[in-house]
Parts: sequence; C-alpha cells; structure tokens
Amino acid sequence: MDFFENWEEFYAKGASVPFYRKSEGGVDFIGFDTRECTPPAPMVNALAALNLVTDANTRVVMINHMYPAGLIPKIADKFEIERENLEGKEVKLTFTLKTGASVSKFDTAVTCDGV
Repeated sequence: MDFFENWEEFYAKGASVPFYRKSEGGVDFIGFDTRECTPPAPMVNALAALNLVTDANTRVVMINHMYPAGLIPKIADKFEIERENLEGKEVKLTFTLKTGASVSKFDTAVTCDGV
C-alpha cells in the first residue's frame, strides 16, 4: 500500500528514507515509511521529521513495521500520538504538537539502546 500517493516527495536533513508532504484543510503533513528499516533508522527518521514541525498545524505521519516503543518516551511530553494498527504489527502513527508545547530540535544521533 502506498500511503503517500499524490504527496510531494522532498529531502529532509538526517533522513534515510524518502519524505513526503501535503497540505490539506490548513494542516501541513509530513510523512515517511520506515517499515523496511532496521533500528535505529525508524527513530532517527522520526526525529528528523519531528524537527520539521513548526506549530500545531504541522503533523507527522509515520508508517512503521511495529510500534516504536523506544521513540515514544523521548517525545511524549511534546506530541500527541494517534495510533492506527495496520497489518500484523505494522502501525501508522500521527504526531501533533501538544497545546502549549514548545518546538525544539531533537538529537538525531541516537542508537536503539538509548546510548
């Protein structure tokens, strides 16, 4: 399934997969698919995408091979996370900046064990 059909592909600094964007109803969406990646690539790509969020009108859509349990604690204080279960363990997550949360940059030089 092509989740980002008819979205515009673009380059995102620090990303290892294609990134996509579209605007709809006053909301800017940034999307990427890391189902074929191995750790820590899904987390690094997610942090690269979240670094592009400028306000609550920018949402990030991540398609991943499983729920990224290591990522969530790193961002839960700043982002609301909407989860949609797909086939098997695959998930679609949509991240939205929480009301009152400030935009800050995440360090994309991470490993999957938190070191």
